[in-house]
Amino acid sequence: MKLHTREWGSGDRLAVLVHGIMADSRCWWRVGPELAARGYRVIAVDLPGHGESPRADAYPPELFASSLAESVPARPELAIGHSLGGLTLGLAVERLMPGRAIYSDPAFRLPTPESGALESMAGFTDETGELIAALHPGFSAEEVAVEVEMLARWDRRSALSLVEASGMDFTPAPVVPSLVQVADPSLLVPPAFQEELRGKGFEVRVVTGAEHTIHRHLFEDFLAGLEGWIRPAAAAR
Repeated sequence: MKLHTREWGSGDRLAVLVHGIMADSRCWWRVGPELAARGYRVIAVDLPGHGESPRADAYPPELFASSLAESVPARPELAIGHSLGGLTLGLAVERLMPGRAIYSDPAFRLPTPESGALESMAGFTDETGELIAALHPGFSAEEVAVEVEMLARWDRRSALSLVEASGMDFTPAPVVPSLVQVADPSLLVPPAFQEELRGKGFEVRVVTGAEHTIHRHLFEDFLAGLEGWIRPAAAAR
């Protein structure tokens, strides 16, 4: 599946951004321009069933991964995946082989069937700004507006399709230098899992006080948590 993409910048190094479930490439509206200012050419995808990308009858994890690999150039300098985007990047990492992989609060282990989390997502139909602001009190008005727009372009079947894979472990091997950035607290990457990841060779950094969508909730802290992993601002000059 060829994915819709959004781009910023024209730098000499490529960065690929992969959003989480219920979102699309618009969620990177601050990250994309920031990386472009640091000298990257930035490509953000809309995963299948999200944003302007095609719909499918079913959305198994491999569909997300193969579509990503088919839609962006291989061997970017940097790839960042959030939540479902982290799972997707992990499944595709040996095909993409980025110089560095950053997994932001990744869904390497999908919620268990007993939690009902994926079904709850699919049932979320009240898309008012008031509700979004209540659910995400740290969001700016701009983030709330983006969330409403993204939910309007999301195929809820993508969450229901993932129920079949719920409870499975999709943790990749750190085949390239790999950072896992973690929310505080994180439902997807709790402390015991963080230690497992460190043991496997990942660097793990917790962003204090951040909710799951770190790059949207605490943008400056998100960037600070990537120090040494992304090109510094001075490098763009």
